[in-house]
Amino acid sequence: MSEQTTPVSADDVDGAYAWRRLAVSLALSTVGGIGLWSVVVTLPVIEAEFGIDRGGASLPYTATMVGFAVGGIVMGRLADRFGIFIPLLVGTAMLAVGYVAASQAESLLTFMLAQSLLIGMMGSAATFGPLVADVSLWFERRRGIAVAVVASGNYLSGTIWPPILSEAIQTVGWREAHIWIAVTCVVLMLPMAFYLRRRADTSERPNILGRNGVTSLQGVSPRTIQILLIVAGLACCIAMSMPQVHIVAYCGDLGYGVARGAEMLSVMLGLGVISRIASGFIADKIGGLGTLLLGSALQCAALFFYLPFDGLVSLYVVSALFGLSQGGIVPSYALIVRQYFPAREAGARVSLVLMTTVIGMAIGGWMSGEIYDLTGSYQVAFINGIGWNLLNMSIAFWLLMRWRQTRVA
Repeated sequence: MSEQTTPVSADDVDGAYAWRRLAVSLALSTVGGIGLWSVVVTLPVIEAEFGIDRGGASLPYTATMVGFAVGGIVMGRLADRFGIFIPLLVGTAMLAVGYVAASQAESLLTFMLAQSLLIGMMGSAATFGPLVADVSLWFERRRGIAVAVVASGNYLSGTIWPPILSEAIQTVGWREAHIWIAVTCVVLMLPMAFYLRRRADTSERPNILGRNGVTSLQGVSPRTIQILLIVAGLACCIAMSMPQVHIVAYCGDLGYGVARGAEMLSVMLGLGVISRIASGFIADKIGGLGTLLLGSALQCAALFFYLPFDGLVSLYVVSALFGLSQGGIVPSYALIVRQYFPAREAGARVSLVLMTTVIGMAIGGWMSGEIYDLTGSYQVAFINGIGWNLLNMSIAFWLLMRWRQTRVA
């Protein structure tokens, strides 16, 4: 089943249809993002179910994120060639199959395979990087806010799903809860995927702002820019993963209960949505590089606050601050890619960088679990995250300085 390819006129770009398409994309990202968060909520349950330690229980999350990263690149290339509709159909089907398979898992290995190959790689991957890239093709003047909005689906998913899933696990058990996730994905995602059948024309042309071609940095090749963005994405999300992946288990260790941790995760990601939207407005004013540096600096500052504060109220406050600080980091990569690379490569290149951030989350989630097992606390894990965050800040600062030098020249 093919999509309809239509010229992107001034009425299409930033127009009413583009905004409707953005709303549907946001909803799809929110529903499909369940694949990234269900494994976080079930971490304590899986630890008890299969009799493993915290590092072992973190492996399904890592496997899911690695699968999500690989799948995002594949789905991005598929979207470049055929449009977003086909990846979304595949993703919807695989989420359903994956959650049913996970619900029947009798070993950690089987659960990990369902999570990584079906839910992560073939399922949720279609609802993040490829959707962000697709939305960027329909906006020029408001591209920053549009990209930020659709990227917020990931955080909205993390806000909505954890408390619902936590309650479902306590009520019907984690296995039956996974079956209901499968049903929900099919019912909600399939009609929305059909709405996005229309495909944008990505042939080279002057855009409606009058800019022709892509921006270049003096003395920096496109290959180097891509590599630096990959490293930056990896580093920022190794840092970001510590609170997001382990806050539920951390609260359990402190004696506050996993339900409190799930609430903190929801607060963190809910405020992350606000931060992400605000960053979109900021990006439309100062650009993707400036927004990346600002977000990275604020995230680093928030991570420092986790070191001295571990009281229940203070953890709620710090988690809220963390959510407000780091929401704009990931969308800024998509804006940078769209500035320095042609539209016809958007799906693959945006997905590559965004999926690298996912690999960072995967590595960071596993790394923090291993550090916990070695040290018996999360303090060193927070320090480790701060170090990676500083690397991200350094890359963003260097690229921004090169951009300014290029403008002067």
